[in-house]
Order: sequence, then structure tokens, then C-alpha cells
Amino acid sequence: ETLEDTVRTLECYCDAVVLRHPEKGTAVRAAKVLKCPIFNAGDGAGEHPTQALLDTFTIASEMKKIDGLTITMLGDLKHGRTVHSLANTLSHFKIKLNYVSPDFLKMPEYVKKVVSERKVEQAEFETLDEVLKDTDVLYVTRVQKERFTGPDGMEQYKKAQGAYVITPDLLKRLNAKEKMIVMHPLPRVGEIDPALDSDPRAAYFREMRYGMIMRMALLLASFTSS
Repeated sequence: ETLEDTVRTLECYCDAVVLRHPEKGTAVRAAKVLKCPIFNAGDGAGEHPTQALLDTFTIASEMKKIDGLTITMLGDLKHGRTVHSLANTLSHFKIKLNYVSPDFLKMPEYVKKVVSERKVEQAEFETLDEVLKDTDVLYVTRVQKERFTGPDGMEQYKKAQGAYVITPDLLKRLNAKEKMIVMHPLPRVGEIDPALDSDPRAAYFREMRYGMIMRMALLLASFTSS
């Protein structure tokens, strides 16, 4: 059965479709044949727009502003759909973006191009050493094993896994700000030490709560719009 036939069948039984799919671009394909609202809940290594909205809401709620902040994205930026959507969304504000990743997991050029066109400052690094002290929002992503395919996939996965681990000692050693936040779309797989969970700067579970609120608002807006 094709994707198009599946979503058109689902539409007969529901008021909206929330679609998560391993292939990039599937939400766009589905939207072309649906009459009901559709929400992209993640299309492979492509985009995750509702996560970007809840993350933006989290930053605004926790930091009381967005303009003027330095936001550092850390981890697998090549395959991480959450950071692709978030960089796009945040580029509408007056911010600075830092990208920290291994050389083979850099932020895709098409994302950086969109951000650059909006005149947002961007910089790339391979460690947090230079940037953490100036960071207001540290956005951590996990390394997803399923994204590493091809002949070099497993070798790259092993190199990336555990490359960055956020701990209380790391924040102290690199002089992280007292008024900053650590975010993560969850689930985590070792990149944030649970010892950090009690730190007031650990915002990732509050982020989940903001996510429920944001997605409630999106559903309400889709059902009440003219």
C-alpha cells in the first residue's frame, strides 16, 4: 500500500493525521492528498517542526527572551531533524548559533544557507571548550545508530557515540553560565549524565511539559481556524 493510500484511508476515521515516518519528505507527500490537518512528527533525517516550536517556546519561557541569546547545538547535527528545524525557526530572531559536532556530522549546508540568508551569525566547532562559557542555551542531541548506514556507518557511529557527555563537572570546568539552560529533545542515550538532572539549568524535562502545551495549542488552532 502506498503512503498516499494509507493516509487517505486514515483520514476517513479521524480529524487530523500526525505522521512520523523514516523517509524524508513523506509529510509533504501526505499533505498533497489530504484534506484534514496533517502534522509532521518527524520525517527521517529531515525536519521536526512541532519540536522546533516547542523548543522555541521553551527558550522563551525559560530565558524570558530569544533575541540576543547565544544558542549552541551539540551532537549529530547531520542527521538530527530537531536541530534542522530549530535552526530554521530560530533564524527569525536576532541570535548567534554555534554548531558543535564531529567533522563528519556537521550541520547540513542547506540548513546553514537558510540561516545565512537571514543574516544570523553561525560558527562551527568540534569541542565545547571555546563556546560553552558564552552559551545561553545548550541544545544536546543523541547519536542515533539507525542513521549510520553504508560501508563506513558503524565505524562513524562508534566514533560519534560518547564523543560528548554533559556532566556537572564539565559545566563547572568550562565556566558555564549560572543563568543558562541545557535542552534535549529526548530520549537520551548517555550524552547527558543523570547527575545533571537536579541542576536548575537542566531544562529537558520541563521542555517535555512545554511540548504538551504547544501541541495542544497546535491542535486547537487547526480545528478552530477558518
